Amino acid sequence: MKPKLLLGIFSIVLFTSLLMYNFGNSISTYVNFEQAADRTSSHVVGKWDRTKDYGFSRETMQFSFHMEDEDGNVRRVVFPRPKPNNFEQATQLVVIGEMRNNVFHANDMLMKCPSKYNENPDFEAAQF
Repeated sequence: MKPKLLLGIFSIVLFTSLLMYNFGNSISTYVNFEQAADRTSSHVVGKWDRTKDYGFSRETMQFSFHMEDEDGNVRRVVFPRPKPNNFEQATQLVVIGEMRNNVFHANDMLMKCPSKYNENPDFEAAQF
């Protein structure tokens, strides 16, 4: 075989392998806080623990709160941005980041808020 053909095939295989490796690392599954301790990046689903303190620190420029995951584990979550506007209305939170020293350091946070489009019980569908 010609050297250029072998080099081309080798380059394609190498590029495809690197692409698959990076794609595999970017996929993160939903886990609880206990499982997140063993991973470098994870998504944890839960709800805000309203019984514990929360707030934004001007010294560290971080918002921190406590969250209970779906298995009942409560951990402190540190978010490097101000408190999101609809944080108090959220019925469910997804924090994306990693556990360090029993504290979850979130890089991103997603909030599920109640829908304003829920069916109105007073509304009766018109029958045609």
